[in-house]
Amino acid sequence: MVGIAGGLPGMTPKKPLVILKTGRKIDALAAIPGDYEDWIAAGMAWERATVRVIDAVAGGPYPEPAAVAGVVITGSGSMVSEHAPWMRKAATWLAGAVQQEIPVLGICFGHQLLAHALGGCVDYNPRGVEVGTVEVRLTEAAAGDPLFSVLPARLPAQLSHRQSVLALPPGATLLGSSTMEPHQGFAVGSRAWGVQFHPEFDEQIMPGFVRYYEEILAAQGRVAEDLLAAIGPAPQSQGLLQRFGDLVRDDG
Repeated sequence: MVGIAGGLPGMTPKKPLVILKTGRKIDALAAIPGDYEDWIAAGMAWERATVRVIDAVAGGPYPEPAAVAGVVITGSGSMVSEHAPWMRKAATWLAGAVQQEIPVLGICFGHQLLAHALGGCVDYNPRGVEVGTVEVRLTEAAAGDPLFSVLPARLPAQLSHRQSVLALPPGATLLGSSTMEPHQGFAVGSRAWGVQFHPEFDEQIMPGFVRYYEEILAAQGRVAEDLLAAIGPAPQSQGLLQRFGDLVRDDG
């Protein structure tokens, strides 16, 4: 599993990385150290001392986008379709950050919130829950994308979600899909991305999410034990976080 201490000597940026914390890990992961923000910072090899975690559910406060090196939006147990006040505030801030060309990466719920902030449509996935280790297939456009170009055309990734981006934001470029999810990744411009999969998760984390959805999966006629047996490592997708960290450092 990815450790919770990150950082590369001599590469400390002048501005902080903002991790927009939109949720907390599920109770089944209590024995696993850290939380979303720790796993993300470690995956990016980012000095934890220069990470600013913003509690989005508490409403911020939010800095001026120009004062940050980059932004990562975490996963969450909340649903974007709830349109809670804190989500509207976060979406407005994110739209401003993208407009100012600050590097932004949305993960799972963060991917959906970013898409919503930029004019996309988010709601429950009509195909049901997607959870476990899943093959993601990249589009031809991904090969020329600054972030996705480090990934192979097909790769395993860790997934856990009920809602999806049903329609991409205007002008977005589709970068990947899976059997149950047509929008596994997208880009808006050259500095904003969303990924439905979790590059910060590993095979130790995933069983907790499969068990979390066990009753819903059964109602959909799916067997949790089959999904558990298929869980495996997804090192290529984890490499996406390292690449995003490099892009943010280079940009700053």
